[in-house]
Amino acid sequence: MIKHILQGLQGYAGAFGLISKLKLWKYFFIPIIISFVTAIIISVLAYGLSDNIGNFIAKIWFWDWGKETFTTISSFIGGFVVVALGLILYRHIIMALSAPFMSPVSEKIEAHLTGIQQHQHRNTSFSEQLSRGIKINLRNLTRELLLTIPILLISFIPVIGIISGILLFLTQAYYAGFGNMDYTLERHFKYKESISFVRRYRGIAIGNGIVFMLLLLIPIFGIILVLPLSVTAASLKTVQVINAEKLSH
Repeated sequence: MIKHILQGLQGYAGAFGLISKLKLWKYFFIPIIISFVTAIIISVLAYGLSDNIGNFIAKIWFWDWGKETFTTISSFIGGFVVVALGLILYRHIIMALSAPFMSPVSEKIEAHLTGIQQHQHRNTSFSEQLSRGIKINLRNLTRELLLTIPILLISFIPVIGIISGILLFLTQAYYAGFGNMDYTLERHFKYKESISFVRRYRGIAIGNGIVFMLLLLIPIFGIILVLPLSVTAASLKTVQVINAEKLSH
């Protein structure tokens, strides 16, 4: 697992240079716009909902003593929940809608690595790539939420709650990396085969997703760079692993 996580991280080493070398920036124009618009919409909703959730949680405290303190804590918790869920929704929306634009990027990277310009893999149309992206991300969104809810509940437990932040980060990283890897996998494998592939190499998904999540912490520039760098890094490593599996067989 650790070895694969490091491989996922290493994919970013030459990502920026490769994007420029292969002239891939033009493919990221529309996804960056999608990313910006989605980020703004979710930020506005998060700002409006955090107080409402905080007030809802505060109603649990029936007593007068400590009411003000509990309300303050509730507002903080409400904000934390909204940010966590907002990040999840943001990722899956942009990754699903960007699928038709990211698949050509992945294909060009694969052609560069293998020297084969016309691949003999599955040929998919724009609509099929979009449909696949939505299907994968809806599936991942459902599973991520099922994991996130109990993790958020753990955060209320003293001492043990400290690990909830780490678990939440790694969970989000895994599904971010999953989505980035699938832009390459959709040419090679069917839906269920791709899921099995990522499970075998979940460490690479986590490693890729760790940087993805850290990039989002950078104001404005993070939103611009997150897809280009993470998709390029994931494509590099995914193609290498696919080719290694073929050679081993």
